[in-house]
Amino acid sequence: MNNIRVNFSIKDLENLTGIKAHTIRIWEKRYNLLSPNRSDTNIRNYSLASLQKLLNISYLNNNGLKISKVANLKEEEIPIKVREIASRAKVEDHAMNALKMAMINFDQVLFYSTYNNLLETKTFSEIFYTVFLPLLNEIGLLWQTNTITPAHEHFLSIHIKQKILLNTERLQILEPKPVSKTFVLFLPDNEIHDIGLLFINYQLRSKGYHTIFLGESVPMESLTDLLEFFEEITFISYFTVYPPEQEIPDYINKFSEVLLDKENTNLLLLGKKLSDLNITNLPQKVSIFNSIENLVKDL
Repeated sequence: MNNIRVNFSIKDLENLTGIKAHTIRIWEKRYNLLSPNRSDTNIRNYSLASLQKLLNISYLNNNGLKISKVANLKEEEIPIKVREIASRAKVEDHAMNALKMAMINFDQVLFYSTYNNLLETKTFSEIFYTVFLPLLNEIGLLWQTNTITPAHEHFLSIHIKQKILLNTERLQILEPKPVSKTFVLFLPDNEIHDIGLLFINYQLRSKGYHTIFLGESVPMESLTDLLEFFEEITFISYFTVYPPEQEIPDYINKFSEVLLDKENTNLLLLGKKLSDLNITNLPQKVSIFNSIENLVKDL
Protein backbone atom coordinates (compact mmCIF):
# COMPACT_ATOMS: atom_id res chain seq x y z
CA MET A 1 0.00 0.00 0.00
CA ASN A 2 2.98 2.34 0.35
CA ASN A 3 2.99 3.13 -3.36
CA ILE A 4 -0.59 4.40 -3.38
CA ARG A 5 -0.92 8.15 -3.52
CA VAL A 6 -3.48 9.39 -1.01
CA ASN A 7 -3.11 13.19 -0.99
CA PHE A 8 -3.79 15.68 -3.76
CA SER A 9 -3.67 19.44 -4.11
CA ILE A 10 -6.55 21.36 -5.67
CA LYS A 11 -4.34 21.86 -8.73
CA ASP A 12 -3.92 18.08 -8.98
CA LEU A 13 -7.71 17.69 -8.93
CA GLU A 14 -8.06 20.33 -11.64
CA ASN A 15 -5.54 18.56 -13.86
CA LEU A 16 -6.98 15.09 -13.29
CA THR A 17 -10.67 15.94 -13.62
CA GLY A 18 -10.66 18.93 -15.97
CA ILE A 19 -12.68 20.96 -13.45
CA LYS A 20 -11.21 24.38 -12.73
CA ALA A 21 -9.94 24.98 -9.20
CA HIS A 22 -12.24 28.01 -8.92
CA THR A 23 -15.24 25.80 -9.76
CA ILE A 24 -14.16 23.17 -7.23
CA ARG A 25 -14.03 25.84 -4.51
CA ILE A 26 -17.52 27.08 -5.46
CA TRP A 27 -18.93 23.54 -5.37
CA GLU A 28 -17.39 23.01 -1.95
CA LYS A 29 -18.86 26.21 -0.56
CA ARG A 30 -22.27 26.10 -2.25
CA TYR A 31 -23.01 22.38 -2.28
CA ASN A 32 -20.58 20.91 0.27
CA LEU A 33 -19.55 18.30 -2.32
CA LEU A 34 -16.01 17.87 -0.98
CA SER A 35 -14.49 18.27 2.47
CA PRO A 36 -10.76 18.90 2.09
CA ASN A 37 -8.27 18.80 4.89
CA ARG A 38 -6.36 22.04 5.45
CA SER A 39 -2.79 22.69 6.43
CA ASP A 40 -1.69 25.13 9.13
CA THR A 41 -1.44 27.73 6.36
CA ASN A 42 -5.01 26.95 5.17
CA ILE A 43 -3.95 25.11 1.99
CA ARG A 44 -6.47 22.53 0.77
CA ASN A 45 -5.45 18.88 0.67
CA TYR A 46 -7.71 16.20 -0.80
CA SER A 47 -7.96 12.46 -0.20
CA LEU A 48 -8.05 9.69 -2.79
CA ALA A 49 -11.76 9.29 -2.04
CA SER A 50 -12.27 12.96 -2.88
CA LEU A 51 -10.52 12.49 -6.21
CA GLN A 52 -12.71 9.48 -7.01
CA LYS A 53 -15.84 11.40 -6.04
CA LEU A 54 -14.87 14.41 -8.14
CA LEU A 55 -14.13 12.20 -11.16
CA ASN A 56 -17.62 10.74 -10.79
CA ILE A 57 -19.18 14.19 -10.36
CA SER A 58 -17.34 15.41 -13.45
CA TYR A 59 -18.65 12.44 -15.41
CA LEU A 60 -22.25 13.05 -14.32
CA ASN A 61 -22.00 16.77 -15.03
CA ASN A 62 -20.50 16.16 -18.49
CA ASN A 63 -23.40 13.83 -19.24
CA GLY A 64 -26.09 16.42 -18.59
CA LEU A 65 -26.75 16.14 -14.85
CA LYS A 66 -26.80 19.59 -13.24
CA ILE A 67 -24.48 20.06 -10.33
CA SER A 68 -27.44 20.95 -8.09
CA LYS A 69 -28.95 17.54 -8.87
CA VAL A 70 -25.65 15.78 -8.14
CA ALA A 71 -25.42 17.60 -4.82
CA ASN A 72 -28.79 16.15 -3.80
CA LEU A 73 -27.55 12.59 -4.32
CA LYS A 74 -26.44 10.60 -1.31
CA GLU A 75 -22.77 9.66 -1.18
CA GLU A 76 -23.45 6.02 -2.10
CA GLU A 77 -25.83 7.02 -4.93
CA ILE A 78 -23.18 8.85 -6.96
CA PRO A 79 -21.24 5.78 -8.23
CA ILE A 80 -24.56 3.99 -8.86
CA LYS A 81 -25.71 6.90 -11.04
CA VAL A 82 -22.37 6.84 -12.86
CA ARG A 83 -22.76 3.14 -13.69
CA GLU A 84 -26.35 3.74 -14.80
CA ILE A 85 -25.38 6.49 -17.23
CA ALA A 86 -22.25 4.66 -18.40
CA SER A 87 -24.39 1.69 -19.39
CA ARG A 88 -26.28 3.76 -21.95
CA ALA A 89 -24.01 6.73 -22.68
CA LYS A 90 -20.41 7.25 -23.71
CA VAL A 91 -18.48 4.51 -21.98
CA GLU A 92 -15.21 6.14 -23.06
CA ASP A 93 -15.43 8.91 -20.42
CA HIS A 94 -16.16 6.45 -17.64
CA ALA A 95 -13.35 4.17 -18.82
CA MET A 96 -10.86 7.04 -18.89
CA ASN A 97 -11.72 7.96 -15.31
CA ALA A 98 -11.28 4.34 -14.23
CA LEU A 99 -7.94 4.08 -16.03
CA LYS A 100 -6.76 7.28 -14.38
CA MET A 101 -7.55 5.77 -11.00
CA ALA A 102 -5.75 2.57 -12.01
CA MET A 103 -2.70 4.65 -12.91
CA ILE A 104 -2.76 6.75 -9.74
CA ASN A 105 -2.93 3.60 -7.58
CA PHE A 106 -0.77 1.36 -9.79
CA ASP A 107 -3.84 -0.88 -9.82
CA GLN A 108 -3.36 -3.59 -12.47
CA VAL A 109 -6.64 -5.34 -11.63
CA LEU A 110 -8.63 -2.15 -12.30
CA PHE A 111 -6.77 -1.61 -15.59
CA TYR A 112 -7.55 -5.14 -16.79
CA SER A 113 -11.18 -5.10 -15.67
CA THR A 114 -11.79 -1.73 -17.36
CA TYR A 115 -10.16 -2.96 -20.56
CA ASN A 116 -12.18 -6.19 -20.52
CA ASN A 117 -15.40 -4.24 -20.03
CA LEU A 118 -14.56 -2.12 -23.07
CA LEU A 119 -13.97 -5.26 -25.13
CA GLU A 120 -17.59 -6.24 -24.61
CA THR A 121 -18.74 -3.47 -26.96
CA LYS A 122 -15.63 -2.34 -28.86
CA THR A 123 -12.89 -3.76 -31.05
CA PHE A 124 -9.30 -3.29 -29.96
CA SER A 125 -8.78 -0.59 -32.61
CA GLU A 126 -11.83 1.31 -31.36
CA ILE A 127 -10.52 1.12 -27.80
CA PHE A 128 -7.16 2.49 -28.88
CA TYR A 129 -8.62 5.40 -30.86
CA THR A 130 -11.41 6.40 -28.46
CA VAL A 131 -9.85 5.64 -25.06
CA PHE A 132 -6.12 4.86 -25.08
CA LEU A 133 -5.00 7.60 -27.48
CA PRO A 134 -6.92 10.47 -25.81
CA LEU A 135 -5.81 9.18 -22.42
CA LEU A 136 -2.14 9.07 -23.44
CA ASN A 137 -2.37 12.65 -24.71
CA GLU A 138 -3.89 13.73 -21.40
CA ILE A 139 -1.34 11.79 -19.38
CA GLY A 140 1.46 13.61 -21.18
CA LEU A 141 0.05 16.91 -19.95
CA LEU A 142 -0.39 15.57 -16.42
CA TRP A 143 3.26 14.54 -16.36
CA GLN A 144 4.38 17.96 -17.62
CA THR A 145 2.44 19.69 -14.82
CA ASN A 146 3.92 17.35 -12.15
CA THR A 147 0.47 15.97 -11.30
CA ILE A 148 1.84 12.47 -11.88
CA THR A 149 5.35 11.03 -11.85
CA PRO A 150 7.19 9.20 -14.65
CA ALA A 151 6.37 5.97 -12.78
CA HIS A 152 2.64 6.62 -13.29
CA GLU A 153 3.14 7.36 -16.97
CA HIS A 154 5.26 4.23 -17.44
CA PHE A 155 2.70 2.08 -15.62
CA LEU A 156 -0.04 3.13 -18.02
CA SER A 157 2.15 3.05 -21.13
CA ILE A 158 3.52 -0.44 -20.49
CA HIS A 159 0.05 -1.89 -19.98
CA ILE A 160 -1.25 -0.31 -23.18
CA LYS A 161 1.85 -1.53 -24.99
CA GLN A 162 1.25 -5.06 -23.72
CA LYS A 163 -2.26 -4.99 -25.19
CA ILE A 164 -0.94 -3.86 -28.57
CA LEU A 165 1.69 -6.61 -28.59
CA LEU A 166 -0.83 -9.23 -27.51
CA ASN A 167 -3.24 -8.29 -30.30
CA THR A 168 -0.40 -8.15 -32.83
CA GLU A 169 0.78 -11.61 -31.78
CA ARG A 170 -2.69 -12.96 -32.52
CA LEU A 171 -2.32 -11.74 -36.11
CA GLN A 172 0.85 -13.72 -36.79
CA ILE A 173 -1.23 -16.58 -38.13
CA LEU A 174 -2.25 -14.31 -41.02
CA GLU A 175 -0.11 -14.52 -44.13
CA PRO A 176 0.96 -11.13 -45.55
CA LYS A 177 -0.77 -10.04 -48.74
CA PRO A 178 0.99 -11.41 -51.85
CA VAL A 179 2.41 -8.05 -52.85
CA SER A 180 5.94 -6.79 -53.00
CA LYS A 181 5.52 -3.83 -50.63
CA THR A 182 7.17 -4.05 -47.21
CA PHE A 183 6.57 -1.55 -44.40
CA VAL A 184 9.59 -0.84 -42.20
CA LEU A 185 8.69 0.86 -38.91
CA PHE A 186 11.41 2.57 -36.89
CA LEU A 187 12.11 5.47 -34.54
CA PRO A 188 15.03 7.86 -35.07
CA ASP A 189 18.07 8.13 -32.81
CA ASN A 190 17.16 8.88 -29.16
CA GLU A 191 13.40 8.48 -29.75
CA ILE A 192 11.92 5.86 -27.42
CA HIS A 193 8.16 6.56 -27.50
CA ASP A 194 7.00 3.61 -29.55
CA ILE A 195 3.32 3.09 -28.65
CA GLY A 196 2.04 4.92 -31.74
CA LEU A 197 4.41 3.02 -33.99
CA LEU A 198 3.45 -0.30 -32.39
CA PHE A 199 -0.21 0.40 -33.06
CA ILE A 200 0.49 1.31 -36.69
CA ASN A 201 2.31 -2.00 -37.01
CA TYR A 202 -0.76 -3.76 -35.57
CA GLN A 203 -3.05 -1.96 -38.02
CA LEU A 204 -0.87 -2.89 -40.99
CA ARG A 205 -0.65 -6.50 -39.88
CA SER A 206 -4.43 -6.63 -39.43
CA LYS A 207 -4.75 -5.58 -43.08
CA GLY A 208 -2.44 -8.42 -44.08
CA TYR A 209 0.59 -6.30 -45.00
CA HIS A 210 4.18 -7.44 -44.56
CA THR A 211 5.86 -5.37 -41.85
CA ILE A 212 9.25 -5.21 -40.18
CA PHE A 213 9.20 -3.50 -36.79
CA LEU A 214 12.63 -2.21 -35.77
CA GLY A 215 11.53 -0.12 -32.78
CA GLU A 216 13.27 2.67 -30.96
CA SER A 217 16.42 4.69 -31.64
CA VAL A 218 17.47 3.26 -35.02
CA PRO A 219 20.45 4.95 -36.75
CA MET A 220 19.53 6.06 -40.24
CA GLU A 221 22.57 4.44 -41.84
CA SER A 222 21.61 1.00 -40.55
CA LEU A 223 18.39 1.11 -42.55
CA THR A 224 20.31 0.85 -45.81
CA ASP A 225 20.74 -2.89 -45.20
CA LEU A 226 17.04 -3.41 -45.85
CA LEU A 227 17.35 -2.06 -49.39
CA GLU A 228 19.23 -5.21 -50.34
CA PHE A 229 16.40 -7.51 -49.23
CA PHE A 230 13.20 -5.85 -50.45
CA GLU A 231 12.20 -4.34 -53.78
CA GLU A 232 9.53 -1.95 -52.50
CA ILE A 233 9.86 -0.35 -49.05
CA THR A 234 7.70 2.18 -47.26
CA PHE A 235 9.49 3.50 -44.17
CA ILE A 236 7.31 4.77 -41.32
CA SER A 237 8.54 6.78 -38.34
CA TYR A 238 7.04 8.70 -35.42
CA PHE A 239 8.68 11.89 -34.06
CA THR A 240 7.46 12.50 -30.49
CA VAL A 241 10.53 13.97 -28.76
CA TYR A 242 13.35 13.60 -31.30
CA PRO A 243 14.80 14.90 -33.55
CA PRO A 244 14.79 18.52 -32.28
CA GLU A 245 12.64 20.82 -34.44
CA GLN A 246 15.61 22.64 -35.95
CA GLU A 247 17.19 19.36 -37.05
CA ILE A 248 14.13 17.80 -38.66
CA PRO A 249 14.52 19.35 -42.16
CA ASP A 250 18.13 18.16 -42.37
CA TYR A 251 17.12 14.71 -41.13
CA ILE A 252 14.40 14.39 -43.77
CA ASN A 253 16.65 15.63 -46.58
CA LYS A 254 19.45 13.28 -45.58
CA PHE A 255 17.00 10.38 -45.30
CA SER A 256 15.78 11.15 -48.80
CA GLU A 257 19.33 11.15 -50.19
CA VAL A 258 20.46 8.00 -48.38
CA LEU A 259 17.36 5.80 -48.50
CA LEU A 260 14.84 7.08 -51.03
CA ASP A 261 17.04 7.19 -54.10
CA LYS A 262 16.02 3.66 -55.01
CA GLU A 263 12.78 3.24 -56.99
CA ASN A 264 9.67 2.24 -55.00
CA THR A 265 10.88 3.63 -51.66
CA ASN A 266 8.90 6.13 -49.56
CA LEU A 267 8.90 7.69 -46.10
CA LEU A 268 5.77 8.35 -44.04
CA LEU A 269 6.08 10.51 -40.94
CA LEU A 270 3.87 11.61 -38.07
CA GLY A 271 4.23 12.91 -34.52
CA LYS A 272 3.86 16.15 -32.59
CA LYS A 273 7.42 17.23 -33.42
CA LEU A 274 6.23 17.75 -37.01
CA SER A 275 3.28 20.01 -36.17
CA ASP A 276 5.12 23.24 -37.06
CA LEU A 277 7.15 21.89 -39.98
CA ASN A 278 6.87 23.69 -43.32
CA ILE A 279 5.69 20.89 -45.60
CA THR A 280 5.90 22.86 -48.84
CA ASN A 281 9.55 21.92 -49.37
CA LEU A 282 9.37 18.23 -48.57
CA PRO A 283 11.27 15.79 -50.80
CA GLN A 284 9.01 14.10 -53.33
CA LYS A 285 8.86 10.69 -51.62
CA VAL A 286 8.17 12.01 -48.10
CA SER A 287 4.65 12.40 -46.68
CA ILE A 288 3.54 13.78 -43.30
CA PHE A 289 0.31 12.79 -41.55
CA ASN A 290 -1.46 14.50 -38.66
CA SER A 291 -2.84 11.31 -37.09
CA ILE A 292 -2.42 7.55 -37.01
CA GLU A 293 -5.95 7.13 -38.33
CA ASN A 294 -5.29 9.27 -41.41
CA LEU A 295 -2.04 7.46 -42.14
CA VAL A 296 -3.66 4.02 -41.94
CA LYS A 297 -6.62 5.11 -44.09
CA ASP A 298 -4.25 6.36 -46.78
CA LEU A 299 -2.50 2.99 -47.20
